[in-house]
Amino acid sequence: MIKSELVARISEQYPHLYQRDVEAIINRILNEIGDALGRGDRIELRGFGAFSVKQRAARIGRNPRTGDSVAVAKKVAPFFKTGKELRDRLNHRIS
Repeated sequence: MIKSELVARISEQYPHLYQRDVEAIINRILNEIGDALGRGDRIELRGFGAFSVKQRAARIGRNPRTGDSVAVAKKVAPFFKTGKELRDRLNHRIS
Protein backbone atom coordinates (compact mmCIF):
# COMPACT_ATOMS: atom_id res chain seq x y z
CA MET A 1 0.00 0.00 0.00
CA ILE A 2 1.30 3.44 -0.87
CA LYS A 3 0.51 6.68 0.94
CA SER A 4 -2.17 7.79 -1.55
CA GLU A 5 -3.99 4.47 -1.08
CA LEU A 6 -3.84 4.90 2.69
CA VAL A 7 -5.29 8.40 2.36
CA ALA A 8 -8.08 7.10 0.12
CA ARG A 9 -9.00 4.25 2.48
CA ILE A 10 -9.12 6.50 5.54
CA SER A 11 -11.15 9.08 3.61
CA GLU A 12 -13.65 6.37 2.69
CA GLN A 13 -14.00 5.26 6.31
CA TYR A 14 -14.45 8.85 7.53
CA PRO A 15 -16.53 10.61 4.86
CA HIS A 16 -16.95 13.69 7.06
CA LEU A 17 -13.20 14.42 6.61
CA TYR A 18 -11.86 15.98 3.43
CA GLN A 19 -9.25 13.90 1.62
CA ARG A 20 -6.79 16.81 1.71
CA ASP A 21 -7.18 17.00 5.51
CA VAL A 22 -6.53 13.27 5.88
CA GLU A 23 -3.43 13.63 3.69
CA ALA A 24 -2.21 16.58 5.78
CA ILE A 25 -2.66 14.56 8.99
CA ILE A 26 -0.78 11.55 7.61
CA ASN A 27 2.02 13.79 6.31
CA ARG A 28 2.29 15.49 9.70
CA ILE A 29 2.51 12.15 11.52
CA LEU A 30 5.21 10.87 9.17
CA ASN A 31 7.14 14.14 9.44
CA GLU A 32 7.01 13.99 13.24
CA ILE A 33 8.31 10.41 13.19
CA GLY A 34 11.12 11.43 10.84
CA ASP A 35 12.02 14.47 12.96
CA ALA A 36 12.08 12.40 16.15
CA LEU A 37 14.32 9.77 14.54
CA GLY A 38 16.56 12.58 13.29
CA ARG A 39 16.99 13.69 16.91
CA GLY A 40 17.79 10.10 17.90
CA ASP A 41 14.50 9.62 19.78
CA ARG A 42 12.54 6.38 19.94
CA ILE A 43 8.90 6.34 18.84
CA GLU A 44 6.61 3.68 20.28
CA LEU A 45 3.12 3.06 18.94
CA ARG A 46 1.58 0.55 21.34
CA GLY A 47 0.33 -2.56 19.59
CA PHE A 48 2.00 -1.56 16.32
CA GLY A 49 5.71 -1.27 17.01
CA ALA A 50 8.64 0.95 17.80
CA PHE A 51 10.86 3.04 15.55
CA SER A 52 14.43 3.72 16.64
CA VAL A 53 17.85 4.55 15.24
CA LYS A 54 20.77 2.12 15.13
CA GLN A 55 24.39 3.23 14.85
CA ARG A 56 26.43 1.24 12.34
CA ALA A 57 30.16 1.31 12.97
CA ALA A 58 32.72 2.06 10.28
CA ARG A 59 34.11 -1.08 8.69
CA ILE A 60 36.13 -2.46 5.84
CA GLY A 61 33.87 -3.79 3.10
CA ARG A 62 34.58 -5.50 -0.19
CA ASN A 63 33.67 -4.40 -3.70
CA PRO A 64 31.87 -7.48 -5.08
CA ARG A 65 32.82 -6.68 -8.67
CA THR A 66 36.57 -6.20 -8.17
CA GLY A 67 37.19 -7.86 -4.80
CA ASP A 68 39.05 -4.76 -3.56
CA SER A 69 38.71 -3.66 0.07
CA VAL A 70 36.67 -0.50 0.56
CA ALA A 71 36.33 1.69 3.65
CA VAL A 72 32.67 2.03 4.63
CA ALA A 73 31.96 5.05 6.84
CA LYS A 74 29.91 4.83 10.02
CA LYS A 75 26.24 5.59 9.52
CA VAL A 76 22.88 5.78 11.22
CA ALA A 77 19.99 3.61 10.02
CA PRO A 78 16.31 3.54 10.99
CA PHE A 79 15.09 0.39 12.71
CA PHE A 80 11.53 -0.89 13.27
CA LYS A 81 10.54 -3.55 15.74
CA THR A 82 6.98 -4.87 15.52
CA GLY A 83 4.72 -4.88 18.55
CA LYS A 84 3.21 -8.06 19.94
CA GLU A 85 -0.32 -7.29 18.71
CA LEU A 86 0.90 -6.70 15.15
CA ARG A 87 2.98 -9.90 15.17
CA ASP A 88 -0.01 -11.87 16.46
CA ARG A 89 -2.24 -10.32 13.80
CA LEU A 90 0.21 -11.24 11.06
CA ASN A 91 0.37 -14.79 12.37
CA HIS A 92 -3.44 -15.05 12.60
CA ARG A 93 -3.56 -15.31 16.37
CA ILE A 94 -6.34 -12.79 16.83
CA SER A 95 -8.11 -13.32 20.13
